[in-house]
Amino acid sequence: MSALDELPEVHIEVIEDRSRDARCDVGFLRVRRLSLRNRYADGTRSATYAYDLVERSALDAVAIVLVARGADGGVRVCLRSAIRPPLALSGAGGRPVQWEIPAGLIEPGEDGEDGVRACAAREALEEVGAALAPADFTLLGHAVTLSPGVLAERLSFAVAEVDPAALEAPSEDGTPVEERAEIRFVPLADALAACEDGVVTDIKTELALRRLADRERGP
Repeated sequence: MSALDELPEVHIEVIEDRSRDARCDVGFLRVRRLSLRNRYADGTRSATYAYDLVERSALDAVAIVLVARGADGGVRVCLRSAIRPPLALSGAGGRPVQWEIPAGLIEPGEDGEDGVRACAAREALEEVGAALAPADFTLLGHAVTLSPGVLAERLSFAVAEVDPAALEAPSEDGTPVEERAEIRFVPLADALAACEDGVVTDIKTELALRRLADRERGP
């Protein structure tokens, strides 16, 4: 038995929901402004504390690892430029574009592992122009949480092999955030080096690339 097999037992009690006062309950993201209290396994309770969290209709997401294999057996991976306005608007002077692997939100009704694969196939066509079937994808490890202090999103990883020469024009989602994205297939080793050098700073991309590298090395 691992020391991590059991988590402390904590129940969260909602004491008050002041979300309507936040005036942020419409749109793509919804802010919930709450007063919470913890109830512990021994029956004691914490002091009441204020807590804001974010919700959205399509909560979970899938990160997509598209792999191209050369005649020499070399592995290249697909990276895509992504416009991320918060990077430029945070006051830190960041650039609003970064390299990432493709990703997309899992829609309501896309349930379980089959739903993850269906989402991966849809998003691969939309973001990269790769026409793949859900059955072409294999899940790459377990789902993870990214910012559980704010959002309960779970991110799954799916991998599939593609022929870069067979890509179509990406359908995109019709918003300026996705238009004019650049797509590059780069050697896996170069992509990992870019993570280590700080050229690629997206955490889901680094984690996906490291999981792929582990899989390629084998047991």
